[in-house]
Amino acid sequence: MNQPEPIYDILLAPLTLGLILGGLGVVLFTNLIYSALSLGLVLACISLFYILLNADFVAAAQILIYIGAVNILIVFAVMLINNQKYLKSAPPWTVGDSITSIVCTILFCSLVTIILNISWFGISLTKKSDQILERDLTNNVQRIGAHLSTDFFLPFELISIILLVALVGAITIARREEIV
Repeated sequence: MNQPEPIYDILLAPLTLGLILGGLGVVLFTNLIYSALSLGLVLACISLFYILLNADFVAAAQILIYIGAVNILIVFAVMLINNQKYLKSAPPWTVGDSITSIVCTILFCSLVTIILNISWFGISLTKKSDQILERDLTNNVQRIGAHLSTDFFLPFELISIILLVALVGAITIARREEIV
């Protein structure tokens, strides 16, 4: 999908705004469900950025894996574990919160400094003809499928087992607190 430059400018502004507002929502919402939904907005904006960069397979994987699986797993885990008695007894500000805010501020300042010091003029979007792009996409998808079914089969299956164990553990913890 090769668009002319003005289309990129028109599409980048709302995507960037959605990414920034979603990121702020993840951090600032006190309700965990709203925070998880804001994370879904951030991940959707990132997948749309991948589409603009002609990485359709990565965009589809982003939507299926991160939005479809991980974000839904977070929502279910929050709904199962969310217990109001722990929220009332927690202190409003702890030493860990102070350390976390200092580390996040340092990381944010360093990222802003790096972004401002990079020469962005040397980066250009390469355009290929539709036939070459379609052939490369088919070859890349076939290579990824071959690697997942041969070289990375064991790690792929181990990750799925770990996610299943985490979900069963969250359900067990939530049921145990209901019984007590």
